[in-house]
Amino acid sequence: MNDTTTEAFTNVWDALADTPQEAANLKVRSELMSQIAALVRERGWTQVEAARRCGVTQPRLNDLLRGRLSRFSLDALVNIAAALGCRVQVGLDAA
Repeated sequence: MNDTTTEAFTNVWDALADTPQEAANLKVRSELMSQIAALVRERGWTQVEAARRCGVTQPRLNDLLRGRLSRFSLDALVNIAAALGCRVQVGLDAA
């Protein structure tokens, strides 16, 4: 007989994070990273061109496009979005 317990989470970040605050930070960074990557794809830029426009190196941009979330702070992602001419908006919803 197996005595395993199944725990349900609202999203993957809740499952991975140790605290609700950390989960919220991971979720926001993930969403912003995904939107930046989509913008780069939509504009058809090479990694070299996108990196130049973002003000980062090509290896750093590659990390972003591959979703290496741990390598980017929220500040860094906001700065990259701003370098691309995007405005980042913040909103709060009740938990």
